[in-house]
Amino acid sequence: MAADFKRILATLVFALASSQALVVPDAHSQTLQKLATSTDEGRQQRLIEGAKKEGSLLFYTTTPVEYANQLIEPFEKKYGIKVNVWRARSELILQRVINEARAGKPVADVVASISPPMEALHRENLLQEIVSPYHKELIPSAVPAHHQWVSTLQYVFVQAYNTNKVSKDELPKTYQDLLSPKWKGKLAIEGSDHEWVTSVIKDMGEASGTRFFNDLVAGNGLSVRNGHPLLTNLVASGEVPLALTVYQYSVEQAKKKGSPMDWFVIEPAVTIADAMGVPKKAPHPHAALLFYDYMISPEAQHILAKIGYFATSSKVEPPIRNVKLKVLDPGILLDDQEKSYARFESILRTNH
Repeated sequence: MAADFKRILATLVFALASSQALVVPDAHSQTLQKLATSTDEGRQQRLIEGAKKEGSLLFYTTTPVEYANQLIEPFEKKYGIKVNVWRARSELILQRVINEARAGKPVADVVASISPPMEALHRENLLQEIVSPYHKELIPSAVPAHHQWVSTLQYVFVQAYNTNKVSKDELPKTYQDLLSPKWKGKLAIEGSDHEWVTSVIKDMGEASGTRFFNDLVAGNGLSVRNGHPLLTNLVASGEVPLALTVYQYSVEQAKKKGSPMDWFVIEPAVTIADAMGVPKKAPHPHAALLFYDYMISPEAQHILAKIGYFATSSKVEPPIRNVKLKVLDPGILLDDQEKSYARFESILRTNH
């Protein structure tokens, strides 16, 4: 992903620097700006009335369709607004939003993706600042100072294991425990999780952390698999006895379906935000803002929690308790993207 991400960002900077049309506000975007920053009591009713006239919205998201539908159906039933969905990987969503902005023909009304691409869109001034009455109900890290995106949930990286292949009492308690010969040929990592590796190295110290991963790969091997769903399935099947980077919610989903797997954490558990924003020239501004508010309201946040996600509402019980969490800063992730991925490649692929 990193190479595509870097190339797309370069395209974005060039396109926006060379296009005056993208920075000239029109009546439509001014309407969105006024709606998005209003805080009076009539805001909700104006959004509902306007959304009913607009009739629909287009939602770009990385969320699996199965789970997106569980969120969308109550919204459609409640307001009578059709939510059309385009699902893709985060780098493809970023590219599509960029291309729409460059062409001056915006299509997306609401965009949701992992936070670094959303932070990139903020830095290029493509997202609308929003003041929502539900912001005050979210955990502090969910609402950045610029208010151009908001975190609906946190992806929590955990370690997952097949319960038929690994017993609970032999689980590693520290990263150093993974250097034991008994883990030789049994470990795997997802192929884009350079952020996690960088975070672990930072906590250990640059020299010690890099040496640890070099020793781990050289001594026990570390299978690299592309896609978190695939890695989760491989743990469930037993092909991968222990995975270092799996999303906590996916393990819970697999367990509900009877898969012989469970998760644990070598603390701190690393988390990265999934973020949502509204493009400045969203074609359906009322519907976009109504859906934005809904997604961070207790109603939708409880649905997220029921699915197994770590919802960002302080009114929702978190799925992980008594575990130290480390929330990664999306701005730092964006700034360090190239260096982080290069180190990831060097350690996990060259030595593999």
